[in-house]
Amino acid sequence: MPRGTVGDPDVRLLAAIAASLELDYTAEDDVWRDSPFAWIKTHPSRQVGKIGEQLVAGWLAARGLSVERGPDAECDRLIEGRRVEAKFSTPWRSRSYTF
Repeated sequence: MPRGTVGDPDVRLLAAIAASLELDYTAEDDVWRDSPFAWIKTHPSRQVGKIGEQLVAGWLAARGLSVERGPDAECDRLIEGRRVEAKFSTPWRSRSYTF
């Protein structure tokens, strides 16, 4: 049997079903294909939240604001001395944002 060919009919059936489902899950990512932020979508949501915090902290610092790490779990950053909890989301399939 040539390499890459599946002989088991059940495995072939599962592969066909997987192929039909693939578009449901990859079409959402097509929106991000040419975006400089596309790489973020490849990470688990918990990591995406951390990346979002770092993006905002870097952006604010680049704009000249004082940004420090938060002193406890209820404060992500101190921005200009104010306690800030950052939340980050990308649009879901419904085009809404969920936190």
